[in-house]
Amino acid sequence: MPTVAIDRNAQGLARVKICGLRKAEDIAAAVEAGARYVGFVFFPKSPRHLEIAEARELAQEVEPGIAKVGLVVNPSDELLTEITEAVPLDMIQLHGSETPERVSEIRAKFGLPVMKAVGVADAADLPKIADYEAVADQILLDAKPPKEAELPGGNGLSFDWRLIAGRKWEKPWMLAGGLTPENVAEAILLAGARQVDVSSGVESAPGVKDPEKIRAFVHAARQGADGA
Repeated sequence: MPTVAIDRNAQGLARVKICGLRKAEDIAAAVEAGARYVGFVFFPKSPRHLEIAEARELAQEVEPGIAKVGLVVNPSDELLTEITEAVPLDMIQLHGSETPERVSEIRAKFGLPVMKAVGVADAADLPKIADYEAVADQILLDAKPPKEAELPGGNGLSFDWRLIAGRKWEKPWMLAGGLTPENVAEAILLAGARQVDVSSGVESAPGVKDPEKIRAFVHAARQGADGA
């Protein structure tokens, strides 16, 4: 099974994922800024949604060493087969209500590392992280969306990062939810994150990435890691 290497002992280093990329110039800006992951969204309700053919074309241009992540929400096996056979992904990101059993099933069937998003609103949401850590390769801690929200992520919402301050998990984990160039350094310092994920926080409009914001975000994330 392919793996995405993470140096858990690295100091002064924040690994950044830019999600919801839709254009070649977005990817170029992310890679040039120093992002280590690029994310493609396969969810029609999202303004960042890509058709599979579009994602294939973009993914083929990503340079080696940059992890290509496909975000899906409660996907069927048929959809995952269609995506993984066409798009050269390095990781699947499950961002719906998938159970630990479903995460394990997808990981075994499709032979790719799986990152599972876990929504956090308060301390009561933290115990379930262990259930997913047992079956996923990475965990993404995101703000739990409001009940009326159409999107499971990318809503520009954050949670109280102090909830996870000082906590340790065996698997690599990533912080998401409402991160921006202005607050990512503080988030890293408070939560102790070594990996961060951003989508709406580097956009000028929903689904429209801003190269300057991407560069500012990666720079600020590195500053936050230097102070951690």
